[in-house]
Amino acid sequence: MTADTIAVRNCTELEEFRECLALQKEVWGFADNELVPLRIFSLAPKIGGQVIGAWDGGTLAGFALSIPGMRNGHAYLHSHMLGVKDGYRNGGLGRSIKLFQREDAVAHGYELMEWTFDPLEIKNAYFNLERLGAIARRYNINQYGITSSPLQGFLPTDRLVAEWWLTSKRVETLLSTGKHPEFAEQARVEVPAEIYAWKEQPDTRQKAAGVQLRNREAFLSAFSRGLSCLGYERDAQGNGRFLLGRWSEDWSYASK
Repeated sequence: MTADTIAVRNCTELEEFRECLALQKEVWGFADNELVPLRIFSLAPKIGGQVIGAWDGGTLAGFALSIPGMRNGHAYLHSHMLGVKDGYRNGGLGRSIKLFQREDAVAHGYELMEWTFDPLEIKNAYFNLERLGAIARRYNINQYGITSSPLQGFLPTDRLVAEWWLTSKRVETLLSTGKHPEFAEQARVEVPAEIYAWKEQPDTRQKAAGVQLRNREAFLSAFSRGLSCLGYERDAQGNGRFLLGRWSEDWSYASK
């Protein structure tokens, strides 16, 4: 199944929100008390947020949930969740949902969309920085506490904050040419390909915790010097590395 065979649209009906709730549990495996409840899905579109669904006929193949926020006197959207159903992944559907989010956000006057992501997730980091053109310059330690999701490996939920400046030169250049503007690399942060296996097994989880702690300190140090994550590389062995430099565009109100 490819992304161009699926209808992406705003969700407005209670039954659609129920489908999103069910897919949330399927994708993340949260305990019931950690799920975003149905009431929030129903509320979000009514207060300036988004619930966007990707439909393959009557099947919900993916969804995104965004809620409005305010930073330094400016409104922005926080994209809290984007999930894709097993069997629909790796075909471009996630990117299609994000691009629909962008168009809808710009149409409603937003300049910025943010979300958090796990800096140990290599594929997701590449997607955010290289495929969408987001940047990251803030690091939140253990943002959600230790969760029941097996994806986290019972490690602290450290998160980078992705800033997606929707009409910036960086994003528009990437979407029109497939490449973001060049920058001078000043630091890099490495993530080994083995991180997934290390998180999965209790006897190797300490290795993953060591990588997390080392990278946490590297990010905090780099960000304190005014650097931002502006690029991401993956090698043939599956290792990932964040590339950091100075962002030259003046979209600064979310930097604190």
